[in-house]
Parts: sequence; C-alpha cells; structure tokens
Amino acid sequence: MADRHPEPSTIGERAQARPVAPALDDEELEELLGDQEYETAFGEDLERTLDVDTWATGLDWEGAVARLKTEIRSAVEREDALRRLVRDELLPRIGQAANAPPEAGVYRTTAEEIAKVHEGLLFPGRVEAVDGTSATHETLPLGITQIGVAIVSYGGVSATFAQRVFRKEIAGKAADPVKTAMEIIDRRDGRAGVGQPDGMSELARRGIMTYAERKILIDKASAEWRLGHGAPIPYELLTGSGSMRLLQASLAVVARLIEHERFVFVPSAPGERGLLTLGNALAAGEFAILGTIERRIEAVVERGHYATKKHDYKGEAMRFVRQYGPEVLYGLYCASEQSPPYLFYAHRKHIHMAARIAIADSILRPARGFPMLIDVADATCKSAFGAAGFVGLIHDAYSQAGVPLKYFGERDTRR
Repeated sequence: MADRHPEPSTIGERAQARPVAPALDDEELEELLGDQEYETAFGEDLERTLDVDTWATGLDWEGAVARLKTEIRSAVEREDALRRLVRDELLPRIGQAANAPPEAGVYRTTAEEIAKVHEGLLFPGRVEAVDGTSATHETLPLGITQIGVAIVSYGGVSATFAQRVFRKEIAGKAADPVKTAMEIIDRRDGRAGVGQPDGMSELARRGIMTYAERKILIDKASAEWRLGHGAPIPYELLTGSGSMRLLQASLAVVARLIEHERFVFVPSAPGERGLLTLGNALAAGEFAILGTIERRIEAVVERGHYATKKHDYKGEAMRFVRQYGPEVLYGLYCASEQSPPYLFYAHRKHIHMAARIAIADSILRPARGFPMLIDVADATCKSAFGAAGFVGLIHDAYSQAGVPLKYFGERDTRR
C-alpha cells in the first residue's frame, strides 16, 4: 500500500509536514553527534576545542570583543545574502504546491489598512488578549504551583484569574506510621530531585496554564476578536501532557475557540528555524500564508503517547485533527524592518484580517514587532502573579513555620 504522505519536496509541503512539537522517541534520544558534524557546525576540530591549553587566560576583553565583532558582522552579511535569495527565488513559490490551500501566498498590507485596524478594532477594545504565567516551587514536604492568567484590551478591559495547587505526600495520621513512612520514601525515590521539575509539576504548570488561557479567552473575553499567545493547540494540550482528562477538556475548549473563528495566535519563539528563514525575507508590512495546521498536529498525535484502556483517546485526538486542522491556517508576518518575523495562526475564513491585526498591534512597538496587547497581558499577569512575589510569599510562610531555610535547595539559597 502506498504511503499516504510522500516525502515533501516543496516549501509549503515541508513546512506543513513539520510537527509543532512532537514527542521524542527512543531513536531520537539516542541520536549522536559525530566529529565531522561538530567540525562542520563550529569550523574547528572538537579535539582543539577540548584542549584547554588553547583557551584564553583571564578575561581577554579586547580579544573577545574583536572576535565577536568579526563573527557577528560576517554572520549578518551571510544572512543578508540568504535573505535576498529567499525573497527572489523561494517566496514566489509559496502556494504553488499541489496541496496548498487557495489562501497561500505572500501579501502586503497598506498604511491605510493598518490605520483602519487601529481605529476600528484595536483601540476601541474590539480585540482582547490573554496571557498567563506560572511558577512552581518544590521542597521536600510540599510542592506549590501558582498559575495566573490576565485578559486585557485597549478599551479598558483588565481582569486576572489565579489558581494554586498544592502537592503534598503526608496527609493526616496513619494506622501504620512505619509502613506509611516507607511508602512515602518509595514515592519520593521515584520523583525528580528537590527543585527539579517532574512530569506532574510540568502537567500542572504548563498544561493547566495553557488550557486556562484558551478557556478564559473563549469564556471570559467578550470582544469580537481574541488574541492568544503561542499556538492555538500546542503539544501539551494535544497530548494532554499525559492526562487524558486534560486532553478531553482541551479538545473541547479549543474546538469552541476555532468555531468562534475570529482569533489570532502569535508564538514568541517557534522552534522552526526554516520557517523563520522564510519570514526573514519578508519586507515590513508583508505576511505569508503557508498552509493548514492539519499535517503539523497530525504528526504530534501520531507520535504522542495516549492511554489505551477504556477509551480510544488517540482516535479522539485524531478525529479532532481531521475536523479542525483544515480550518486553521498558519503563516508568517514582519511588522517592521527592525523587527524579526513571527509565526501566526488564524481561522481560514478571517486569515487576512487576522494577519492585519497582528501586524497593526505589532507595529506599535516597531523595534520589537510583537503584538503589544500580548505584552500588556503578560505585564499585567506578572505584576500580580510574578515568580519573585510568589517565592517571597513562600519564604515568608516557611519562616513563620520556624524553618526559614531548612527545606530550600542549594540554588534557592545561593544568593
């Protein structure tokens, strides 16, 4: 039987085939780097790098600055040459793949369009943005995770939501104290070290926060347009971060968000350097629509780990991919000549307006080129639920309990 997805050969096909954040399998984890790969990447033999006799002694600021200037200038010149080549030869090919959606291509916004978005959508508050922050603090007797989410608009909307979960292993009196103590020791042996994140902490910190951002965006926001941070359905939600209950809740809330249609999501730092190389060739005010997210999230489900008993969770996730994947498009935009390009996601019915909203909000800070409303939500969230205040409260609580430093890790007390 023929492969349903032959090896991609065009820009659009390669980009669509790229998974968002697939789970690593054993083969990838065991991938090794050879001497030749190292020499190709860094331009020198690994043996020479490891020879500490060749290392500079002391600070050597003069030599370090001269080397940095030379390397950075050379890298910028090479990148400029690549940018021109991509712009002239590759950008015109976007949308030419056989399976490319009809919306695929490169587009340019005008100053008049951006002004209309500012005056008609952004500044009157018809766009609301959500962003969250989380912090986890692990000690031997207790793990605490704090999740905060803020929703804001330029029209004056501002609200925050918070949740704190406490992970404790000793609960009340036990009938057999010795047996209970041994069970606690065994459980703790199976966990990560104190101060090191483990699977349950990551589920609470990333999975629940990401779910809450989308839940609040669809249930608490009231504006016509919704602006989110990251991908609309990231890896941690599409796999449930290991929790099938979170998976089902996530699929339900993201389905509602996609059915709302008027949304745009912008990640801070997507891992796809190839896509960003394409985006770097865009001029200020241009955006490119590349394809649907179906193949990208399909790869996540295919390689993800799901519970198999009682319910076909993987099948449920794949049905979500088939139903909603073709409805969401992704692309790239560049707000100004000084800013880097960014990835964005939107519903295919409103992809052109979504791109203009992202660019119009990003141009408010031309040197950064990232949606300022997300920055406002982030600042609002961190001012209320930032890690510094969270840790300060924990220190105070342990001091009140008479053990100010006893259960803190070495890194917590280093400074």
